Amino acid sequence: MMRWLLEWWRGGTAAVEPASVRDAARLAQLHGASFARGWGEGEFESMVGERNTLVHRLRQGRRTVGFAVSRIGADEAEILSIAVDEAYRGRGFSRTLLMTHLGHLAGRGVRTIFLEVEENNQPARRLYDGAGFVVVGRRERYYKQPNGEQLNALLMRRDLS
Repeated sequence: MMRWLLEWWRGGTAAVEPASVRDAARLAQLHGASFARGWGEGEFESMVGERNTLVHRLRQGRRTVGFAVSRIGADEAEILSIAVDEAYRGRGFSRTLLMTHLGHLAGRGVRTIFLEVEENNQPARRLYDGAGFVVVGRRERYYKQPNGEQLNALLMRRDLS
């Protein structure tokens, strides 16, 4: 009883599930709030429909509060983007989302995952380090900020096999 009450108080249990075209507007909203150059609704609609792209949404109760997007090629994949609504950060949802997403990629035959992360993004770095990703490269001045600042990207890799 107490557990149910606690979950109700928090807004329900978190669920990671395949995203659909109906989610595109919310995913674009989350992306725009999380990154300097947000992807539009049309971009998400296209990605959801592509066979080589895996898009998951993170739902808390009835509300979509995050997503993960990866592109698959042969037995490799690249995580293109992960975001969680600012109001839901710091509660372990990102880890649940990432680990579930990785499990689905492994289930599709993916053996190696790559991603890029902004070098100074400490929350994301902690997430990826904790999930077993290792730095395998660096791209100088890869991310361009709206103010003109250029930030370095780290290339990270994790083997699933």
